[in-house]
Amino acid sequence: MKVSMNTVVTIDFELKDSDGKILEKSKEPISYLHGGFDNIFPKLEEAIHGKSQGEEIEVSLDPKDAFGEYDENLVNIESVDKFPEKNVKEGMQFEGEDESGEIVIFTVTNVADGKAVVDGNHPWAGQRVLFKAKIVEVRTANQEEIEHKHVHGPGGHHHH
Repeated sequence: MKVSMNTVVTIDFELKDSDGKILEKSKEPISYLHGGFDNIFPKLEEAIHGKSQGEEIEVSLDPKDAFGEYDENLVNIESVDKFPEKNVKEGMQFEGEDESGEIVIFTVTNVADGKAVVDGNHPWAGQRVLFKAKIVEVRTANQEEIEHKHVHGPGGHHHH
């Protein structure tokens, strides 16, 4: 069966940066509902569309098609006494909001002299990435999955 609108696609994947370093790799196959529901990057969905079980795809994604361009405006310097954590360390992550009220995960990238540099960019923002995937299974989505626009059951992939 071919991947089409409202099919549930299970893939094994590898995500590499432009140096070929693995950023993320599926530990077990992940499933998503195919059909423009924003469950995966649109560019990947295009590549997977029409493929069959067992086929592999390899897509190079520009930052805008992946984790976004690097935005200098999302980098702020805050006084450490503003943080709920008393000892703020590099690598800590906090949830915050951007100007439009969207939730952004800020990562502390530097701490010095009572000030912390927090960066709201995705750690892989501004990077070209290579996405390799193997299609493990394709099945027709059931009504409930289509109504909820994502996959239910084991291996269902959830991110908000």
